[in-house]
Amino acid sequence: MTSLGLGSVLHFGNSIGASYFGRSSSMLLCHRRKRFSSSPLITMAQQANEQLLVVVGGGASGVYASLRAKFIAPHLNVLVIEKGKPLAKVKISGGGRCNVTNGLFFDSAGLADNYPRGNRELRGSFFNIHGPKDTIRWFSDRGVELKTEEDGRVFPVSNSSASIVDCLLSEAKSRGVVLQIGKTVSDVSLIDGEQFLLKVEKRTMNFVEYIKADYVLMATGSSQQGYKIAAQLGHSIIDPVPSLFTFKIEDTQLPSLSGVTFPRVKAKLKLKSIQKNLPEYTQVGPMLVTHWGLSGPVILRLSAWGARELFLSNYTGILLVDFVPDIHLEDVKYILCQHKDQLAKTKACNSFPTKFNLVKRFWRYLLEREGLDADILWASISNNHLNSIALLLKQCPFGIAGKGQFKDEFVTAGGVPLSEVSINTMESKMRPNLFFAGEILNVDGITGGFNFQNAWSGGYIAGTRIGELASRQPVKGNSVKET
Repeated sequence: MTSLGLGSVLHFGNSIGASYFGRSSSMLLCHRRKRFSSSPLITMAQQANEQLLVVVGGGASGVYASLRAKFIAPHLNVLVIEKGKPLAKVKISGGGRCNVTNGLFFDSAGLADNYPRGNRELRGSFFNIHGPKDTIRWFSDRGVELKTEEDGRVFPVSNSSASIVDCLLSEAKSRGVVLQIGKTVSDVSLIDGEQFLLKVEKRTMNFVEYIKADYVLMATGSSQQGYKIAAQLGHSIIDPVPSLFTFKIEDTQLPSLSGVTFPRVKAKLKLKSIQKNLPEYTQVGPMLVTHWGLSGPVILRLSAWGARELFLSNYTGILLVDFVPDIHLEDVKYILCQHKDQLAKTKACNSFPTKFNLVKRFWRYLLEREGLDADILWASISNNHLNSIALLLKQCPFGIAGKGQFKDEFVTAGGVPLSEVSINTMESKMRPNLFFAGEILNVDGITGGFNFQNAWSGGYIAGTRIGELASRQPVKGNSVKET
């Protein structure tokens, strides 16, 4: 097999090469399983004294880290290994638009408040090193124009995630980052306590290769294989559970409201569990009724904050929704009584107070929940019924019967504890030269661009540290330019 320089062979997008490696890797052994030999074949690369970073995972954090490492240490060989399509989650996120980051929070403490797991640890230097402003500037400097929407979400002006994907892959190609796709790192072990030996498999071709690396960055997201490798290398794993999902609701009448959006509600989550003293979570924001239950930002945020408690409760509980959060209960009662007096001989289904900013379908739903005939006149509604309707508007209970899914996000709570990683460098406290970034860590944010910002920040910090370490090592035949 011909030995090729890692920086000279690039495959992006859907093109899949059998294998690309060469003099830049410290050692590489490849073989087909049926021709396995117990004697390692060491290439000339082992003698070249060139360093190699292997990034396991070609998602946002992995690719971003590889670019930063190459920027800091241009002589460093960087290989990204991805089992599927690179930047797949970036491509489908935000309905295909890619919610790059959030433009409402620029201070570290305020930004950290949007991370149910990680809100305490990320209050320090993490976002100060590379925050939303830095992310926006990074893409803007490379020709990707971004826009900030009213709710703070940042998208490319093109409204296409392809702008982000193409930018990252183009940058990788220009800097000489090698991307191998269709391969899986199935095992990582230590050599002499310093370097790493990675077993890489390509099952479709019954092919195995071994790569000897100086630095390893685990950026595998919520992949079970990533957790397995982290555990092999001495890390503990907090069992992952789903985060960011919709609620299935026990209510046969609710599907009639499918598609109805409430611009602003206040929702409180009360959980059922054998455990006592479970916390209650409250969020304010838009809510959407679906054919199976409830969705929208307010629901997704509640699911993120209550991810572990919801898991323990078998995804059952009570959701209390305030549909008029800016109006006090007593004022709601007064408005209803006033409306009754003014439109006494009008059918209740045809008229309701405009101050409530409701849609007609939802008003009919409330009347039905209260057991009132749609054709009843306002004059015939008792004060007790009015008080009950007021309570429904302020504290409408919905029984949670399970979780749905949020197709644009695949986020988990769990992974490698942040206590086992140095936040300032993203380096493992257990193994030198082992790094983590992205969702493999026990960090997850609410919807709104926060999970991608965690990926950009973590990848940038890890790439910076790896590049700095590589720059300190002597390289034969190369001059190192520090930037």
